[in-house]
Amino acid sequence: MYFRIIRNDMLKSKLITLTTMIFVAAAAMLVSLSSMLVVNLTGAIDTLMTQAKTPHFLQMHSGELDRARFTAFADQNNKVDEFQVLEFLNVDGSRIVINGNSLVDNVQDNGFSTQSGKFDYLLDLDGNRITVSAGELYVPIGYMKDGTAKTGDTAVIAGKKLTVTGFLRDSQMNSLLASSKRFLVSEHDYAEIQSSGSTEYLIEFRLKDLSMLGAFKDDYTSAGLEANGPTITYPLFKMLNAMSDGLMIAVILIVSVLVVAIAFMCIRFTLLATIESDYREIGVMKAIGLRVSDIKKIYLAKYAGIAAFGCMVGFALSFVFRGLLLENIRLYMGGSENSSLALLFGGISVVLVFLAIIGYVSSVLRRFRKISAAEAVRFGISQDKSAGARRFTLSSNRLLNANIFLGVKDVLARTSLYATMLAVLVIAAFIMIVPQNLHNTISSKSFITYMGIGNSDMRLDIQQKDHIAAKEAEVAKVMESDTSISRYAVLTTETFTARRQDGSEERLKIELGDHSIFPVKYSQGRGPAADNEIALSVMNADELGKKVGDVITLVIDGKARDLTVCGMYSDITNGGKTAKAAITERSEDRVWSVIYAELSDEAVVDGKVREYAERFRFAKVSGIDEYVTQTFGSTISSVGKASQIAIVMMLVISVLVTVLFMRMLVAKDRYSIAVMKSLGFTNSDLRIQYFARSVVVLIIGIVLGTLLANTLGEILSGAIISSFGASSFTFVVNPLSAYLLCPLMLIGSVLIATMIGTSGAGQITISGNIKE
Repeated sequence: MYFRIIRNDMLKSKLITLTTMIFVAAAAMLVSLSSMLVVNLTGAIDTLMTQAKTPHFLQMHSGELDRARFTAFADQNNKVDEFQVLEFLNVDGSRIVINGNSLVDNVQDNGFSTQSGKFDYLLDLDGNRITVSAGELYVPIGYMKDGTAKTGDTAVIAGKKLTVTGFLRDSQMNSLLASSKRFLVSEHDYAEIQSSGSTEYLIEFRLKDLSMLGAFKDDYTSAGLEANGPTITYPLFKMLNAMSDGLMIAVILIVSVLVVAIAFMCIRFTLLATIESDYREIGVMKAIGLRVSDIKKIYLAKYAGIAAFGCMVGFALSFVFRGLLLENIRLYMGGSENSSLALLFGGISVVLVFLAIIGYVSSVLRRFRKISAAEAVRFGISQDKSAGARRFTLSSNRLLNANIFLGVKDVLARTSLYATMLAVLVIAAFIMIVPQNLHNTISSKSFITYMGIGNSDMRLDIQQKDHIAAKEAEVAKVMESDTSISRYAVLTTETFTARRQDGSEERLKIELGDHSIFPVKYSQGRGPAADNEIALSVMNADELGKKVGDVITLVIDGKARDLTVCGMYSDITNGGKTAKAAITERSEDRVWSVIYAELSDEAVVDGKVREYAERFRFAKVSGIDEYVTQTFGSTISSVGKASQIAIVMMLVISVLVTVLFMRMLVAKDRYSIAVMKSLGFTNSDLRIQYFARSVVVLIIGIVLGTLLANTLGEILSGAIISSFGASSFTFVVNPLSAYLLCPLMLIGSVLIATMIGTSGAGQITISGNIKE
């Protein structure tokens, strides 16, 4: 009997049934997709780092190296499992030519290595350790994706010809956020090109237990071993690998949660519409003695069937989109050993959505207890007892057209009824605006200030070179006389020793210079202005246990000097552990130098970059826009796609929800519509009233959604971004898009849906709906 009743009911209300299934399927798909992507991403990263045997501790170093001293340290330290020193031959981009195109404009530090013997292996696209022969070249996978190289291309490295044989995955340097990229060559070819670049050393350790990492870092510092370069640890390698796709997944996860909320509201719509349509039948069933639980079973069984089918469709659709979204993860990190676990989590997520829907439907159906059998049989519709808008009367109205007035009054009188549609529109506006604002923010030039990098027009990096101070002075002299440069700043990073309260020491890489010219964003405090102040990166401050106002002791020339922590900032460059100070003392351990410049005319940036790159071949010169694109390009692209999908999805959902809501209203207002028609109101009058209702709810929804997007949305986005290393987050908003185009698209879609949803009002007859 239940099956026959449910089948007939579904056939009678095909549109409502189909729409409900669509919402359930969308919610199930997004939740399942988010779960599977999270499990696959974490699994793929773990698999890559396990296959490659990623070092737990890496110290990059340029300069002289005492290998025997390191070997002795590793042998004597009981935390060390394996130790090795690899060479990284840093070659200027102008001397790397692939298929006739040089890497002169590339912002990465491109270098050449041979395959490791113990760990930190470079892998092929099947996850196998690469064995390279003479004359062969394996290229970082990022250069395959951007079209720089393809298999079979001829590469000329400092005059030596090699053939691109394949592409490699590098568990350390895969991410665009990693500032260096390794090319793999044979030992024979490496020896031939070794004189064409500067050698940097990768001092690598794998520990017996990763939990020993903090203690091992202290041991390394206490031993006074070479550290002329960034220090990077296993957790940071994982974070760098996760950032690009992780940000996209985080956006999908937020959208999926909100779509589930919308799905619940839509189910509420359809239930209320069905109850309104079946009001007299429900009254008859109660009148003949059917229990409320029996009546609930009929509706619960119907929605259980819809939810089950919608969840299965959503789960199936998640496999379609999963392949597209996993494409980048599989390319950069390979397959995941957790693929079966991902399916399990996806299935569990869908089951939870199904159970949540059943529970929600059951709670909504409790209203059956409030239905009066006599009232339902007599009127055929529920009799609202409007308590609102009592002072909002037609006789006192002087501003609004009568039809518009009646539409506005209805919204004010039945606020609880319109609250659900309002919530959907608020969420729709929120989801349309937040991913778009996030995309605008991370694609803006100013976003790099959240990453510890000054906002300028041109950047010169001088790294791994002798006589850095002399080269700085050479560049500064030219910039001083260059009339096209309005201002510039020279910032030199040097290594100092910091002393903790317990007497142990920590090496700090401190950027010296005037930090007020091209400031970064500070999450707390401000930049250093006096020579007794220091600002710490968030990661450094956490590790040292320092906050703004605390004192940190530096050992300079054997003397202790106290500096006050004046600010904290985000930084994911150079291992994320940096500091900024304005002290005049210099250490003997100068690591690198960055020179920022602002041009009086942005139109000449490209020309100036080429001019300075040609003039100062010892420096890596890049325009800041190109730097952002090459560093965050993959992340920007992923979030951009997510924002476009969110807009399309919300417009479709808004149309479907509005159609459902208006049909429910028309069903609920049959008696009122018949009365108004008997008083002389035309179909066009009624249409204006419904449009007025939609516009009122729309305006409130868009305003609230926009406010939430720029407050709660900014907080949520900031939480996501901060988990990847950037704190003190503020949206960069495109007003045209966020405050004009998105609201116009939402208004247009809702008004079209209102017209469709209220088309049935014209078919309501006076005689058929006015009862004694």
